[in-house]
Amino acid sequence: MKVGIIGGTGNIGEGLARRICISGKHDVIIGSRDPAKAETAAGGVTEALSERGVGFSACSGGANADCCDADIIILSLPFDKIESTIEAIGKEKFENKVVVSLINPMLRYPEEKCFLHDSPAETSAALAIKKMLPESAKLTTGFNNVAAGKWMRLDEELDYSVVVCGDDKDAKDTVRELVADVSKLQPLDGGPLKMSNIVESITPLVITLAMNNGLKDVGVYFR
Repeated sequence: MKVGIIGGTGNIGEGLARRICISGKHDVIIGSRDPAKAETAAGGVTEALSERGVGFSACSGGANADCCDADIIILSLPFDKIESTIEAIGKEKFENKVVVSLINPMLRYPEEKCFLHDSPAETSAALAIKKMLPESAKLTTGFNNVAAGKWMRLDEELDYSVVVCGDDKDAKDTVRELVADVSKLQPLDGGPLKMSNIVESITPLVITLAMNNGLKDVGVYFR
C-alpha cells in the first residue's frame, strides 16, 4: 500500500513514516502546508534508515493534497487544524478514501498535574472529523495511544496494543494490516467509530500517570 501522512513533519508523523518504511512493505508520502518542509522530513527518514544499513521502502515529501493519492491517509495534526486543512486540500480529495485519525484533543491542568480529554460536541475528535469529510470517506482511529516519545527511536520496539475503531469493516481490516506491519504493534478491533471517545481519552490518562508516578513513555497493552 501507499500511505500518506498529512501534517507528517512532526515527531509523530516522521516517526510513523520511519516505522512504516523500515517494514519494507509500504511506500510513504509525508505532507505539509510547506512542501519543502515535507521533502526535508522525507529526506530525514531516508537518511536515518540508510544509516541503519537495512532495506526500506520509499519515502517522499510534498503538499498535504499529495497524500490523498495514497491508499491510506493518516491525519497527524492538532485537532484545531483539521477542518482548515481539509478545506484547503478540498473535501472531494477524500472521496472513498480510508482515513485514519490518531488525534487525541487534550486539556492540561498543570496545577493539578493532569490532562483531560478535550471532548468536542460530537464526543470525540474522530466523530467530529467524520462530519468534515465526505460521506464516502472511511474514517477509522488508529495509533492513538502509542507513546509519542518512542516513534523516532528505532532501536526501541513498539510492542503496544493499537485499538482500531470504525464503521466500515474493510477499512478497519486495511488499517489493522498496516498496524501489524509497524514494529511489534498489536492491532485490535475496537468496534464502531462511536467507541473513539474512549480510545482518545486513554492518552490523557497515560500521560497523567506518567507525570504523577515518575514513568516515561507509558504504553497500553490489552493482553
